[in-house]
Amino acid sequence: MGKIKVTKASIEGLCVIEPAVFGDSRGYFMETYNQKDMQEAGLDLVFVQDNQSMSSKGVLRGMHFQKEHPQGKLVRVIKGRVFDVAVDLRPGSETYGKWFGIELTEENKKQFYISKGFAHGFLVLSDTAEFCYKCTDFYHPEDEGGLAWNDPEIGIEWPELTGEYAGSASADGYALADGTELKLSEKDQKWGGLKEFGKMYRCT
Repeated sequence: MGKIKVTKASIEGLCVIEPAVFGDSRGYFMETYNQKDMQEAGLDLVFVQDNQSMSSKGVLRGMHFQKEHPQGKLVRVIKGRVFDVAVDLRPGSETYGKWFGIELTEENKKQFYISKGFAHGFLVLSDTAEFCYKCTDFYHPEDEGGLAWNDPEIGIEWPELTGEYAGSASADGYALADGTELKLSEKDQKWGGLKEFGKMYRCT
């Protein structure tokens, strides 16, 4: 029924997808995924798992990847507002260690495709956010890897976030501009930076 608009990001392997939205006085309708449209746009993908999460303001989830079973992800927000980020971890890539970020909201209805070989994470900027994503491989808990969300070597510019890097991925001392404290899982506060990644992992 509808076609999609695909815009390549500044890093190869990332793209922003905007669906056709049909609205009237009753509300709106859109196709959130159409395999044929994706293939015509050059994205010939097979998804095997759908996930959904809900997070409160100030929650940062990331930066995550799988080491031996890397996942491509098609992500979107169905409620609220987040800043979504991908970091290139592909060995030999010209943009290795570079990041790209985009604001995803229930209003703009944009989707973000992140191919295999990237670390991924997002920061919640609204009171709550519901986040959905499709994956090209299954989740393997024993295969998890991570990257420090605030590694100065990568230099992700998280919007509305204040605080000073103190040598680790700890959330201590960080808050949004309105005073909301940054919230991370215990695990996400222990990941190392890009240098540690280069020594320990190979994400392909």
